[in-house]
Amino acid sequence: MASRVLAATASPYSLAAFAAVGGAIVVWGAVNAVTAIGAMNAEPDRSAPAPVIAPVTAPEPPPPPPPAFVFDAPLPGRVINSPFGLRQMPWEENGRLHEGVDIAAPAGAPVHVATDGIVMKSGVSGTYGRFVEVAHKDGFRTLYAHLGRDAGLKRGTYVKRGTTVAYVGDSGRSTGSHLHFELRNKAGKPLNPALFMGKTFAEKDDLPLKAAARVGRKVRLAQVSRWPEGVKAQMAEKATANGEGVVTRVKGGRIRTRINVVDG
Repeated sequence: MASRVLAATASPYSLAAFAAVGGAIVVWGAVNAVTAIGAMNAEPDRSAPAPVIAPVTAPEPPPPPPPAFVFDAPLPGRVINSPFGLRQMPWEENGRLHEGVDIAAPAGAPVHVATDGIVMKSGVSGTYGRFVEVAHKDGFRTLYAHLGRDAGLKRGTYVKRGTTVAYVGDSGRSTGSHLHFELRNKAGKPLNPALFMGKTFAEKDDLPLKAAARVGRKVRLAQVSRWPEGVKAQMAEKATANGEGVVTRVKGGRIRTRINVVDG
């Protein structure tokens, strides 16, 4: 360590500070004598430094868990024109359960999977026409029917919510271009899809399972713009057999309904 040397200057109140560094004398400059001597005689500060206290910040709350179930509408922005429930078509003797919802849309409109799942089946049925079936967690399944064509997804393909799985058509027993959309639970029981479409459920207990499985007693008479291929011919044959150009429906000895069968 360099040794310090003090030398008198012209001022009796000043000292020049020197230091011997590597054999050379280095002048630090004139300093006040009292200050210099006091600094030299002062004991070094051996007290412990004051502890540095870091500011305490409240921990960030954990992010909320992701919702348990999210269901999109298979045709966003399109309205349901034939709801879930008991329905009687013009060519049917009685009402029966319409196990899904019908959503009108132009042919070729993309059909999106309602929630994450795995493609289980795709094919052609006499009633459904071309269809795609997708399995989801907790045993739910969705069905997309009366399609014009599917998207070529193979069985076992994992699809994220919103993925295009098919395109709207009017295959099978269809009354026009639309999508027939079904939702079933793990027991295969149909549920009302309208109570799920476009909704998010934080917990499984939030799912409206009881309400969705409920079927009202009222039978809705469906209005159609076009009869399925082959149905009108069958009805016309029955009408000819009656000899009146009408189809009569008899229940308990009483005429229940008459349906006119016309060409076109």
